[in-house]
Amino acid sequence: MPKGIYNVPKAVNEPVKSYAPGTPEREAVAAAFNQMYNSTVDVPLYIGSEEIRTGKTKTMTPPFDHKHVVGQYHEAEKEHIEKAITAALEAKKKWANMPWEQRASIFLKAAELLAGPYRAKINAATMIAQAKTVHQAEIDSACELIDFLRFNVEFMTKIYAEQPISSEGIWNRMEHRPLEGFVYAITPFNFTAIAGNLPASPALMGNVVIWKPAATQVYSANVIMEVFQQAGLPAGVINMITGNSGMISDTLLASPDFAGIHFTGSTGVFNDMWAKIGQNISKYKTYPRIVGETGGKDFVIAHPSSIPAQVATALSRGAFEYQGQKCSAASRAYIPASIWPKVKELLLADLASMKMGSPAEMSNFVSSVISEQSFDKLAGFIDRAKQDADAEIIAGGSYDKSVGYFIQPTVILTTNPHYVTMETELFGPVLTIYVYEDAKWTETLAVVDSTSGYALTGAIFSQDRYAIVEATKALENAAGNFYINDKPTGAVVGQQPFGGARASGTNDKAGSVLNLLRWVSPRTIKETFVTPTDYRYPFLG
Repeated sequence: MPKGIYNVPKAVNEPVKSYAPGTPEREAVAAAFNQMYNSTVDVPLYIGSEEIRTGKTKTMTPPFDHKHVVGQYHEAEKEHIEKAITAALEAKKKWANMPWEQRASIFLKAAELLAGPYRAKINAATMIAQAKTVHQAEIDSACELIDFLRFNVEFMTKIYAEQPISSEGIWNRMEHRPLEGFVYAITPFNFTAIAGNLPASPALMGNVVIWKPAATQVYSANVIMEVFQQAGLPAGVINMITGNSGMISDTLLASPDFAGIHFTGSTGVFNDMWAKIGQNISKYKTYPRIVGETGGKDFVIAHPSSIPAQVATALSRGAFEYQGQKCSAASRAYIPASIWPKVKELLLADLASMKMGSPAEMSNFVSSVISEQSFDKLAGFIDRAKQDADAEIIAGGSYDKSVGYFIQPTVILTTNPHYVTMETELFGPVLTIYVYEDAKWTETLAVVDSTSGYALTGAIFSQDRYAIVEATKALENAAGNFYINDKPTGAVVGQQPFGGARASGTNDKAGSVLNLLRWVSPRTIKETFVTPTDYRYPFLG
């Protein structure tokens, strides 16, 4: 039990700024974007109190303008990873014993820095590094990361405050200790908020962390480290490393002090890490915590009673915001034949009005995908759909990587509910639609449930409450985040804790008490005030 559960500032969701023409925030982010875009940054390894520049570098280029260089980052060798382990364990001696409210203050200060003086910078960095529009950057790198930091502090106080009952003459209490060792955080390119939260949430609970951001997100990850430092995070608590993923993971997972992994990324990589942890299990001082959010093949299914305009808007936003590169993005849809003509009309009109280009031009709704590898994969599936007899491209289908990795928002109509793009995770602006007969609503629910090995997000649209009840039950295992009459994206911290099951991860719900509980090891303490001095019980006579 920590000393004193104070009334910490009440966590509330950070308001989303509009960035409408003429607003101060629009001018501020445009100025930050221009300044950062026309300068370069040299990103070191952050290990303990050192900023290490190895000389082995890789350039950082915006995916929407891949010939333009905005900086470089340094890659680690094995010796640097070993040094990071040593630095983390040394920092743990003081950090784990720091009063909880002092740890909380650091991350609350980081939230305030992001909400104020760093808001334009973190948003501009995300626009540049990850090709997000200003709106997508705002709801991610500003609002969601701020929410993670604030709500995690509130959740932490709830964990500490919940204590066991005590009988007469004894006092029972519960400690929530940090894990014995270090936590390895691996973060993806697509959400700056995830990049900040995955190392910050274990650190808040007293752990030390070695963090490897995605190579395509290092530019904005560097700003996160700057914010943490400005907030007063002690050296060595969060160590940021970059370099060869295989070497880094092999080195960290081989350490006896490895205590847990906080992961967001592909299912295949997570599976490989889980297997490697299993192979190394006899080496570890403690059984590691394995927490991961992985892939998705997220669905939208409309009932014949649903409103076409609502369905079309959900598809436009759910499938194509941030170029479909959200793990929650709608990538397969099931539309009843009776409303399909109207849904199609509205959807195609939406797509025809969408502008694509650099995030610097704020009238653009979409930008580029993250990398050439992603571009080539998506182009291949689009070309295949152009040839397959059971598929038809009804919108988009064009792509161009001469300047940036631009894939036109594409809609594939298929007559086969098991067509390859109905089942394969694409992670891009490609939506596949299957039109079903109205009378086969129940059968189609079974198809939705059985088609994908993933179970991250899904949405149903219906004005018929009986149909909603049926779908909610039939699809209970198909999505960890389930939406009724709304798109399957846009989970808000404190409102819709995020995570899925099946091949989509361990469903530990980032941004909730459940996630923070994974980063502590409880210790029960019983103290007896008047200790017995005779072994005999009354029944002995």
